[in-house]
Amino acid sequence: MSTVHPVHPVVAEVTDRIARRSARTRAAYLERVAAATSAGPARGRLACANLAHGFAAAEGPVKEGLKSGRKPNVAIVSSYNDMLSAHQPFRDVPEVLKKAIVRAGGLAQFAGGVPAMCDGITQGRAGMELSLFSRDLIAMSTAVALSHDMFDAAMMLGVCDKIVPGLLIGALSFGHLPTVFVPAGPMPSGLPNGEKARVRQLYAEGKVGREELLEAEAASYHSAGTCTFYGTANSNQMLMEVMGLHLPDATFANPGTPLREALTRAAGERAVAITAAGGEPTPVGRLVDEKAIVNACVALLATGGSTNHTMHLVAIASAAGITLTWDDLSDLSAAVPLLTRIYPNGSADINHFVAAGGTPFLVHTLLKHGYLHDDVLTVSGRGLWRHTSEARLDGDRVTWEEGPKASLDTAVLRGADDPFAADGGLRMLSGRLGRAVVKTSAVRPEHRVVTAPAMVFDDQADFLAAFAEGRLDGRDLVAVVRYQGPAANGMPELHKLMPVLGVLQDRGQQVAIVTDGRMSGASGKVAAAIHVTPEAALGGPIARVRDGDLLTVDADAGVLEVALSDADLDRRETTGRAPHDVEWAGTGRELFSGFRAIVGTAETGASVIRPLPAPSEEAPLAQHV
Repeated sequence: MSTVHPVHPVVAEVTDRIARRSARTRAAYLERVAAATSAGPARGRLACANLAHGFAAAEGPVKEGLKSGRKPNVAIVSSYNDMLSAHQPFRDVPEVLKKAIVRAGGLAQFAGGVPAMCDGITQGRAGMELSLFSRDLIAMSTAVALSHDMFDAAMMLGVCDKIVPGLLIGALSFGHLPTVFVPAGPMPSGLPNGEKARVRQLYAEGKVGREELLEAEAASYHSAGTCTFYGTANSNQMLMEVMGLHLPDATFANPGTPLREALTRAAGERAVAITAAGGEPTPVGRLVDEKAIVNACVALLATGGSTNHTMHLVAIASAAGITLTWDDLSDLSAAVPLLTRIYPNGSADINHFVAAGGTPFLVHTLLKHGYLHDDVLTVSGRGLWRHTSEARLDGDRVTWEEGPKASLDTAVLRGADDPFAADGGLRMLSGRLGRAVVKTSAVRPEHRVVTAPAMVFDDQADFLAAFAEGRLDGRDLVAVVRYQGPAANGMPELHKLMPVLGVLQDRGQQVAIVTDGRMSGASGKVAAAIHVTPEAALGGPIARVRDGDLLTVDADAGVLEVALSDADLDRRETTGRAPHDVEWAGTGRELFSGFRAIVGTAETGASVIRPLPAPSEEAPLAQHV
């Protein structure tokens, strides 16, 4: 049961200022949600021909139920494909959900699929330049699936990187619909992530060949389920649970297990219960409020999660009429303790985290010490305390029992009164080169401050070639890898650079990287100032840096500087450039050239979807709906 704990003053202050900053846009959003909710299920207003199209292919009982309009109809939207390990487990889930929903007194239709690409496959390839843009494409695809107005609730099946944020952004455009997210779970542990990283670094040094590297990679990524390191995919899943969009303790049960299957069935039943007909109406647009957004930020910081969420959370909040900033994240990070050591922030994987007490203990200790808001809506009812319970099997059904009140492995998971670090390991840097994000949770203190000459590259391949040719040997350096922002080339992740940087650092060189691209969950032991804003392609100062300029990346003090006067820096011409549209072609990139032209900055979510402005006093909301 819920026990009231005072909210930490920084958490309370940040939540309050987000609410004040967002008051008009949030009110306008909620008024749109209320207008859609009060009208009742949209299919009741469909003309007969429209409605007949909506159930023409349905089996008899579903067709009759949709004709009568007496039962709630649940949309299923899925990212299933059988190539990607994280999404392959969703193959049979729609049929499982349909049966569970019918047993619970509802109906269900598979409303549509969304694309799901794997950053692990596209790493260092042209396809990676579509990865971030795919988030907004997924949001649009979700909206298309729900646009038929046949539904009383929705269920979202997704796991990785851009997929879950895209599904949620799309769902929030139908904020009147109750929405349950259904995870697939991580694969069982394989080759330890630390050993995989060691082999990668040996390969970068030329000490092992491709055959050895492939064996190590295949032993790490070895079966269906999410990759076991704590990158964006598992960070997504953590955030969905702490936002109350998963069932309690549903997040990290492995695929193909009886518990996973029971949790999936329970999710279907719950989707019916939280419709208006089910008696507990829980519109997703009301569930995702300022407190839920702050809870997600806290969970990200307390677990050392993916830096991609410095963009995704901003974009998700915007879709709900809420303005979240990097300064909010930075202030929370200074107050929220780091409670986990999961690779790349430690040697453990996500299954070890579960064994140590997992999400139930994490939520318990964060609530107990005031870092999370308990008074929030969840798909299981009001109160985040529900997520301190552990899921257990009772026959073929899931039940919940009180979760652990102490960590079972303090090398992996700790309480908020005994953290690994006093802060969340995410810092905002600022200076004459702009603003950037740095993840410090995996960087040793002695490597967090680097002052060294710049070596400038306009393509990650040029950096790797310089390493192979020995031009990076025996020198301290700050690698500046620019024209990698959203407007330049879609903002790819630059994972392949981290093993090389690690080699240089291990040789005793002082090294850091400054880039307007992304590093994601792969941000590792080298100081990486990423998401530099403004980006080079939009004339940011990073485009005027030259080889030999003395740069400082100070992750402790929050500084990103160049040893030049403002006048000297401003006087310089920009060098390098982003690819032209004709050059940015192949692997489907030409289809996304319009996105490059309109995409927002990393700091505002790197989105092509523009937030709706609040109605002015001269144009009241009724004229905007």
